[in-house]
Amino acid sequence: MYNGYAVMKKHIKSFRNALDGLGWTFSTQRNFRVHFTLSVLSLVAGWFFHISNGEFLVIFVLIIMGLVIETINTAIEETIDAIHKDWSSAIKIAKDVSAASMLLFAIGATLIAAYIFIPKILLFLGL
Repeated sequence: MYNGYAVMKKHIKSFRNALDGLGWTFSTQRNFRVHFTLSVLSLVAGWFFHISNGEFLVIFVLIIMGLVIETINTAIEETIDAIHKDWSSAIKIAKDVSAASMLLFAIGATLIAAYIFIPKILLFLGL
């Protein structure tokens, strides 16, 4: 028999766990805080330079994707550390490749942001 209350209770618990994970990530991971800060600055710049709705959508998607990739990277690194604390070449590769995913994203996001913002900055400066 379907018990809607039990299902809702599980979803609320899952949501709280996710918020706990987000809070832990924000409070312990410097790179996550840097990404978050740059994200806020991007939104402020978007408002200041009057970017289009479509450009705001692109910025929002980039922000969410970057935060998601950073949390996945953190989860992978923390999982590896919890399983095996000693150094090994396999662990180094796993952590390096996980970090590389964020690096690749950051490079792509920077290029897209430059494409959106540089023309507006040049126009603002009268160039």
